[in-house]
Amino acid sequence: MTDASLASPQTSPAATLIGCLAILLWSALALLTAASGEAPPFELAALTFAIGGGFGLVYAAARGRLGAFLQPWPVWLVGIGGLFGYHALYFAALRRAPPAEASLIAYLWPLLIVLFSALLPGERLSLRHILGAVLGLAGAAVLFAGKAGGGLFVNAGGATLAGYGLALCCAFVWSAYSLLSRRLKAAPTEAVAGFCLATAALAALCHFAFETTIIPANAGQWLAIVGLGLGPVGLAFYVWDYGVKNGDIRLLGVAAYAAPVLSTLILVAAGFAPATPSLALACALIVAGAAIASFKPKAAQ
Repeated sequence: MTDASLASPQTSPAATLIGCLAILLWSALALLTAASGEAPPFELAALTFAIGGGFGLVYAAARGRLGAFLQPWPVWLVGIGGLFGYHALYFAALRRAPPAEASLIAYLWPLLIVLFSALLPGERLSLRHILGAVLGLAGAAVLFAGKAGGGLFVNAGGATLAGYGLALCCAFVWSAYSLLSRRLKAAPTEAVAGFCLATAALAALCHFAFETTIIPANAGQWLAIVGLGLGPVGLAFYVWDYGVKNGDIRLLGVAAYAAPVLSTLILVAAGFAPATPSLALACALIVAGAAIASFKPKAAQ
């Protein structure tokens, strides 16, 4: 198999749709996290990644695919670096910078995926992908600005600037993980279970080193944690891996901007957040961006 075949423009529409399932699952992250109680970040990460990795391990064993974990060290470095690196940097960023601003900077990763996809063998970046990604970023900015009361990036001190820098590192880590996964297409998706279990172990070490353990208070909180482990911090990573390896990675990058909007819509529907004009504008911008990025002239089809 040649390098060009690893990233041929003739990608699978079905794989792209499967990758989009990750975006839908990530949109439930905020609601389930809010319902999971007061567990600190690394404790929650350790629990949910252990569930997600355990789910994948059982699935791989049932299919006789445990050999998928026998991967070269670069594959493990990319997998663990992507999953654990992103979350560790994101937690650190939230400790130093306002959440809305840190989240917006971290959410530059879809735009970076679109832009840097041009470096992949066989990929060609078009103006419609760039415009779609920029509209998606604008939609996310409107949404996060609404959450921050319109006051993004004001009165930033040294610690806050450090938080912004960590959030920017998040964006580069996740975009690099997604793009490198495309290059490591020979590694089966079942290997993601190993990345999840390793991330759970590292998160547990960080938890015991830096946090105080808080036991979930009731069955509802435990169910939310299980839901996180099976969905946004479990299945989502498996379908994302399959999607970026076999689908249209540029379109997935643009579509990823739907996650914060869908997340907010779910919070509104559940009564955890109000409906606002900024939410409507963000929806319009992101839908427009996705429509432009997915449009293919007849001559190009």
